[in-house]
Amino acid sequence: MKKIRKMMTLALSLAMTLSLAACTGGGTGSGKSNPGGSQGGGSGAQQPASETTYKVGIVKFMDHASLDQIESSLQAELDALGKELGVTFNYADYSANGQMDGTILQQIGAQMIANDVDVIVPIATPAVQAMLAAAEDTDIPIIFSAVSDPIKDGIVADLNTPGGKATGTSDALNTEMVMELMLAANPDIQKVGLLYSKSESASAKPVEEAKAYLAAKGIAVEEKTGTNTNEISSAVDALVAAKVDAIFTPTDNTVQNAELAVFEKLQEAGIPHYGGADSFALNGAFCGYGVDYVQLGQETARMVAGLLVDGDDPASTPVRIMTAESAVINTETCAAIGMDLEQIKTAFSALGIAVIETTTQQSF
Repeated sequence: MKKIRKMMTLALSLAMTLSLAACTGGGTGSGKSNPGGSQGGGSGAQQPASETTYKVGIVKFMDHASLDQIESSLQAELDALGKELGVTFNYADYSANGQMDGTILQQIGAQMIANDVDVIVPIATPAVQAMLAAAEDTDIPIIFSAVSDPIKDGIVADLNTPGGKATGTSDALNTEMVMELMLAANPDIQKVGLLYSKSESASAKPVEEAKAYLAAKGIAVEEKTGTNTNEISSAVDALVAAKVDAIFTPTDNTVQNAELAVFEKLQEAGIPHYGGADSFALNGAFCGYGVDYVQLGQETARMVAGLLVDGDDPASTPVRIMTAESAVINTETCAAIGMDLEQIKTAFSALGIAVIETTTQQSF
C-alpha cells in the first residue's frame, strides 16, 4: 500500500483539495466502482472497474506513539478486510498536530465534507468532537477511535444505543487498577504526582478518580499540568522537586507526546511513571497499563467495514470498550530506577495482571 500522509498546516490551500481528490483515485463509495484507484487496497495497483470503493477519512488529533499505533493498525486491518470482502478502502489521513484552538480541525472537517468521504474516522476525543461539529448538517457517519468517555464528552447518548451518526471504540481507563499496581510495586508510597493536560477532557475523569482513591488511602497528591512538551517538562521538574514517590498520567495525548523528552529525568530521579497506555512504557515510562492500541485500531477498522459493507447503523451499534489484561514494563527504566523486575511481576500477578516487557523505542 502506498500511504499518503497529509500533514495539515494553518494555511489549508486549494492544492490540498486537488491532492486529496487525486489520492482517493476517484472512488466515491456507496456501492460505486473505482475506475483506477491508487490509494488503499494493499499495493496501490489499479482495481477492477467492478470493485466497490469507499473513501475513508482518518483524522488524528496529533502525531504520537499511541495515536500512530491506532492509525497504522487501522489501515492495515482495512487493507486485509478489503481483500477478504472484495472491496477497496481508499483513505487519506490528516493530523491536527495537537492544535487545541480547533482551527486546523475545523479545516480538516471542511475538507472531508468537500471530498464527500463515506465515513470519517477521528482518533482521540478532540478530533471526534470537531468532526461531529463539521459533519452535523451532512449524512456522513463517524466511527471514532480512542475516546475515553463518549457519554461525558457528548459524543453518544448511550454506550449500547448511541442514537446518532457516531459510534466507535473506547479506551476507557481502569484508574483504580493503575493505583493498585502502583501500591503493589511500592506499598510505602507517601506522595503521588498527577501529570496531565487540563486542556484534554479525557484526562479529567481518571484524575478525579485517582484523587479519590489516593485520598481514601491517606496518600498525598501533587498536581502538575502542561499544554505542550516544554510545559510538561517543567511540570516534571516540579514533581521531582516535590519528591513524589510515583507519577500517574491517564490517556493524555499531551503527556504522551512529551514522554520521550522527560523519561530520562524521571529515571535519574528514581521516580516510576505510570501511564494509561502501553505506549507510555514504549517511550520510556516505567509502566503502561491500558488498552492495546493495535487491537483498538483493528477493532475500529472492523466497525468501519461493518458500517460501509454490511450497512450497520451507528445509532444502534454499541460502542466497543476495549479492556486491558496486562501491564507493559520498560525493563531499562525498571533497572535505572532501582526496581526489581521479578518482584514487580510477582506483585502484579497477585492482582491478576501479567507483565509484558519492553525497552525504550523512538517509534513503533
